[in-house]
Amino acid sequence: MQKHQPDLKSLTLTRTLVLVRHGQSEWNRLNLFTGWRDPDLTEKGVIEARWAGRVMRDHGLKFDLAFTSKLRRAQNTLDIILDVMGQAGVPITRDEALNERDYGQLSGLNKDEAKQRFGEEQVARWRRSFDVPPPGGESLKDTAARVLPYYDEHIWPTVQAGKTVIVAAHGNSLRALIMQLEGLTGDEIIARELATAAPIVYQLDAAGAVLDRADLVTAQGGDDGMG
Repeated sequence: MQKHQPDLKSLTLTRTLVLVRHGQSEWNRLNLFTGWRDPDLTEKGVIEARWAGRVMRDHGLKFDLAFTSKLRRAQNTLDIILDVMGQAGVPITRDEALNERDYGQLSGLNKDEAKQRFGEEQVARWRRSFDVPPPGGESLKDTAARVLPYYDEHIWPTVQAGKTVIVAAHGNSLRALIMQLEGLTGDEIIARELATAAPIVYQLDAAGAVLDRADLVTAQGGDDGMG
């Protein structure tokens, strides 16, 4: 697999999959565990989404289908991107299978509150382990258990058929996809940082393996690992 920033206009785009995390949300700004809670984008998040749309438009990407979660920070990011690209009519499928990892009892807490309630070491373990969920919530392994079957059943068949597809979702639901696409281990994917509104373009072969990966923008908002 190659990783670079090609001129996509010069490529014949077949079996193209674009992954993009939502722009900064209100709870990202406040440093709160978010998960399935539903805050909207900040003004910065709107700007990030517009910038992502301009970059993809300038690279000549034309989408046939779009997928996103049931959470408005991802939905609104996608809507802004498609509007900026002049592709607001692209069919969109929204499904909770693409929702962020559920942080359970951590949801709505900031880091300090979580550490006071559960202990610093335990919170760190929940945030950055692959298979240890917080109380009432999901691990990344649990998240992958709903994301990957959805990808295999609904997203990959459209890409395999030659459609150009964008998925606008969340740090951990996208990590689950990247783990499968790039053949990463649990430890490797936990360490992968996904910036807000930074599109990743994959070219896939007929079996779904990655032929090429292009990061279209340098990192914008940081990945706080809190949804």
